[in-house]
Amino acid sequence: MTKTLKGFPQNFLWGGATAANQLEGAFDVDGKGLSSADMIAYVPKAERKNDHAIEISSERLEDILAGKVNARFPKREGVDFYHRYKEDIALFAEMGFKVFRMSIHWSRIFPNGYDAEPNEAGLQFYDNVFDELRKYGIEPLVTLSHYETPLGLTQKYNGWLGREVVDHYVKYAETVFTRYKDKVKYWMTFNEINMLLHLPFLGAGLVFQEGENVKQIQYQAAHHQLVASALAVKACHEIIPDAKIGCMLAAGSFYPYTCNPEDVYQGMEKDRESYFFIDVQSRGEYPGYAKRFFKDHGLNIEMESGDAAILKDHTVDYIGFSYYSSRTTSTDPEVVKNMTSGNVFGSVANPYLDKSEWGWTIDPKGFRITANQLHDRYQKPLFVVENGFGANDVVSPEGEVNDDYRIDYLKRHIAEMGEALQDGVEIIGYTSWGPIDIVSASSGEMKKRYGYIYVDRDNEGNGSLKRIKKKSFHWYKNVIHSDGENLGE
Repeated sequence: MTKTLKGFPQNFLWGGATAANQLEGAFDVDGKGLSSADMIAYVPKAERKNDHAIEISSERLEDILAGKVNARFPKREGVDFYHRYKEDIALFAEMGFKVFRMSIHWSRIFPNGYDAEPNEAGLQFYDNVFDELRKYGIEPLVTLSHYETPLGLTQKYNGWLGREVVDHYVKYAETVFTRYKDKVKYWMTFNEINMLLHLPFLGAGLVFQEGENVKQIQYQAAHHQLVASALAVKACHEIIPDAKIGCMLAAGSFYPYTCNPEDVYQGMEKDRESYFFIDVQSRGEYPGYAKRFFKDHGLNIEMESGDAAILKDHTVDYIGFSYYSSRTTSTDPEVVKNMTSGNVFGSVANPYLDKSEWGWTIDPKGFRITANQLHDRYQKPLFVVENGFGANDVVSPEGEVNDDYRIDYLKRHIAEMGEALQDGVEIIGYTSWGPIDIVSASSGEMKKRYGYIYVDRDNEGNGSLKRIKKKSFHWYKNVIHSDGENLGE
């Protein structure tokens, strides 16, 4: 029996999502500078402490730049979209994409981040990509900063800790808004901005010296990103009046492990840790609970006199969010011992849910819950800009990839998104992560694959880069063609 679902509007934007630093490669081509992503080395699983991105100290960064680290840096290679974008976009078009979420590599436009003039070759590359998307009627959805800070800004200012970076980011944003104002109508300021608190080098180009107050540095950098985001919203509205610009949250609700009020309260606090960023970007001011947090932890966030007005006057048009799994929290030390291995946020195991090979809980109902909570909280349109299933796909002797597990994950999540629409949640579109296999953000692996399109490359960098359509490619094509009504068997 075929499962059908009503509720997706005909103008719903179906597509897929990527990031320049995981996709493009060509890290030293046509004037591109180094970024934070280019410093993330691949570490085999047996040598890793966990499956998170390897955060970098100032000492390790110096060793990498001095050539003292004998390792591969897979994000420098990506999957060579830089030279294969026409082939890949044609495959996206074959699936029927209406939107393609991508990012601009900041260091491809301003190689050091603080350059006086932009790099024309970088600007032209994205012109070419946008023109290719337009040829197929695919709308670009562009993230300005997706886990990549120009390395020059880390070296000069310790990344987003420096207030000067706000002006450099705004200059970059104004440059690309002006250049692409006739080609891009959907923008986002920062990818998963709340990840700054969990992966500060990846999220904000921050490195730490031993003994420094990490929270003070993180929240000061967060303030700078929030001000920069508001100024980018201002610039976008002025330069491209008909554009929409949003923020983006790494979402997924925290469930209390029990109905013990201590567990419930801790779940609320953990949700607020992430909502803080979106509260500011959407509501335009620091919430009371954040002010108390700063006071209780002795944090003094330096703000300039005009910052409050900037935040208040330039809030986002929509809320972008990623959803992969829910999380569970407990105040019981015995329960906390049973943590899942793969969740960057930290989560105790939920006994009602299965897990992926990488330790992420599989919770389709949580997708509906999260969407409803975000819509209730902000009363703004939502855009689901990441959702997907990482797995170790295998090519059969016949050259096929039968990823039924991915189809099962996605169809159950899309069904719950349809239910959220029926609940009255306004959702602009859905871009699953990532439609083509790319380098994992969290572990630097190729083995952890999300795509509808298999890329022949392994963890050690071997392979032809040949593209192969998986079973899910044809399934998603049918989902899009039916506007989400036909999710398959």
